[in-house]
Amino acid sequence: QVQLVESGGGLVQAGGSLRLSCAASGRSFSSAAMGWFRQSPGKEREFVAAISRSGGNTAYSDSVKGRFTISRDYAKNTVYLQMNSLKPEDTAVYYCAATFTVGFSRVIVNPDGMDYWGQGTQVTVSS
Repeated sequence: QVQLVESGGGLVQAGGSLRLSCAASGRSFSSAAMGWFRQSPGKEREFVAAISRSGGNTAYSDSVKGRFTISRDYAKNTVYLQMNSLKPEDTAVYYCAATFTVGFSRVIVNPDGMDYWGQGTQVTVSS
């Protein structure tokens, strides 16, 4: 069984930074395409960032492009989301997700394309 455990959320002032981590276990980490999604109250879950199995391809939503960076550490079976220049509209529960049914270089931006999800970590950005 695949387990994804997020950490690193918290309360930060606008303009600040946070780094989210997602530790994966249960299957070969190198076989998974990974992604970060977020959900605010009353809104649907939305795509934030994604990284391919190879680590060579990434994708970002327009709202976070240039501010957020996704990366992965194969030795630690962990994917990260570095979030800089945070804005109040970034406030949400952030979820890590994984899928193993994808090509080596593909990124997945649709939450329906993900098979496993973490429990989420709250990020709150104050103005």
